[in-house]
Amino acid sequence: MPTPPLDHELSPYTGWTRGHWEDVADQLLLSVRPYASPRHGLINLPGDRPSWSGPRSDGLEGYARTWLLAALRIAGARGDDPHGHLDRYAEGLASGTEHPLPTSELSSTSPDSWPRMAEVRQAVVESASVALGLRLTRPWLWDRLDDRVRQRTVDWLLPALGPSPVDNNWWFFGLTVAGFLQDAGIETDRASATIERALEHVDQWYLGDGWYSDGPHRSFDHYNGWALHFYPVLHAHLGDNRELLDRYGPRLRAHLAAHTRMFGADGAPMPYGRSLTYRFAAAAAPWLGALTGHTPMTPGATRRLASGTLAYFMDRAPGRGAIDERGLLTLGWHGPYAPIVQGYSGPASPYWAAKGFLGLLMPPEHPVWTAVEEPLPAETGDAAVTLGPPNTLIQSTVSDGVVRLHNHGTDHRLGPAEDPCYARFAYATRTGPTCGDVRDNHFGLVLDDGTVTERGFAGPLGGGPGWAASAARPLPGVRTVSVTLVHGRAELRAHLVVGARPGTRVRQTGWAVTGPELTGELHAVAGYEPHARVVAAGSTLFGPDAQVAVLDGVTGDGPSLFVALASLTAQEHPAPLPDPGTAVRIEGRTVQVSWDDGTTYELALDGPAPTVRTFRTTGP
Repeated sequence: MPTPPLDHELSPYTGWTRGHWEDVADQLLLSVRPYASPRHGLINLPGDRPSWSGPRSDGLEGYARTWLLAALRIAGARGDDPHGHLDRYAEGLASGTEHPLPTSELSSTSPDSWPRMAEVRQAVVESASVALGLRLTRPWLWDRLDDRVRQRTVDWLLPALGPSPVDNNWWFFGLTVAGFLQDAGIETDRASATIERALEHVDQWYLGDGWYSDGPHRSFDHYNGWALHFYPVLHAHLGDNRELLDRYGPRLRAHLAAHTRMFGADGAPMPYGRSLTYRFAAAAAPWLGALTGHTPMTPGATRRLASGTLAYFMDRAPGRGAIDERGLLTLGWHGPYAPIVQGYSGPASPYWAAKGFLGLLMPPEHPVWTAVEEPLPAETGDAAVTLGPPNTLIQSTVSDGVVRLHNHGTDHRLGPAEDPCYARFAYATRTGPTCGDVRDNHFGLVLDDGTVTERGFAGPLGGGPGWAASAARPLPGVRTVSVTLVHGRAELRAHLVVGARPGTRVRQTGWAVTGPELTGELHAVAGYEPHARVVAAGSTLFGPDAQVAVLDGVTGDGPSLFVALASLTAQEHPAPLPDPGTAVRIEGRTVQVSWDDGTTYELALDGPAPTVRTFRTTGP
């Protein structure tokens, strides 16, 4: 299949056009065809292990998520379907719903049958993709189906209208099914009630400034963009519901003001949170803003972000990018990477990346496809912006295009141990997190057996321009107050440990460095031994053999202050960081740091929460 030539006049940053998006969509869809069941009801992709829902659920996931991609491709082409996707997925719909069976009865004699939601709750998730695809392609598929197939499909979908079995973004799967049924004139009263209940329930998690928590806890990640904004705003748009658009559209606009800062100049989205294997689904929210008009971004900036993200994963050799030698999306980030894969993910899970193709719903003449690309925020100047509800600090540097996220308010556990994609103090678009015994960007107490305590729940303590703070309890009776101050590429990391017995060892780690193109620094300022040591830290999303700098210290009598200066850069010859001995002054529990441009931060750690004062000084 020929690939369109790059167009660097229209797209000076990526060279990508709408034709490239259509080409990638077609390649992804054609590559999964060999793995379809006899009548296309399931797509059983190869993999080392099934998800915890089992192989039959994984086959349904393969159908549903690739169907969503096909639907976006076909709806965006106004029904033009040169590769015959509609016929294949229509046959799969008919065969999958013909004899839906409980898990105990699924066998090789029913190779196309879908599991029922009553027995496999993952089917609730996949029902949303099935229904959304049907809603998008209704004139070309649903309206032409045999009545018996339509009724079987409705019967399979209806259980999704019940209360969500999981108390997080799952509430929007029923809403999405209800939106399709409502449009089709089926069970409209029940569908309307489902939509109202879902919106009312999830609204309690909206914390302002465009941010939802993903459930009744402090989980802030890409689910904000590819689920919590995606489903209600798209539903309102497809139904031309101005009331809902007026309610949820401004929230999307506010979220995009922050979301767009989390992409590096190379197009990489910030690798933090769960389900990172969805990759370029991170582009769904910017496309949705352009589609509905609820965006702070210009059309050219929107396409530059989305195309940059898709190209970041696709413009790599097979096996080293998002796809393998067979053209299949892998469970990982670049290539396969098991440490960041959740138990609910199976071989077809990465195809939720289909949401990243939402831009195809806008016609070729839309400004988002015709405007000249414009730069990302990471390409226009250094920035240090604190995001209120999640209490995260975004730090970007134009010299290398690297974006860093300093986490002082996000915490989410999926099991008994901390998730490395949530619990770190910092993340970046070029490295991390480590997934072995050595944690990058961590501060903890060293126990008698040599293990280091987990961070513990990160309770936010506020933030402002250039800083953010949090508190945690790594051990009973011990409280750690932590603050990050940033300026340019420099980071001041301060921790006040209260309640630890005198002589308790503490450990601060720096950035994981996986290659010569990155430079990580970690320097002692107060409380630590003078020099950092460098240790092997295993692999990260970006490669094997990561190295991490480590500082060790010991608590004294009473509250103990530990301060370090850190940095991560992709500059080839970075300028030296400020000399800690002259740039940082400490008096008691007050830290004053002065940068070369005359900006000074004064951090006071005397009260229950830190206070930061920023002012300008004069002189050299």
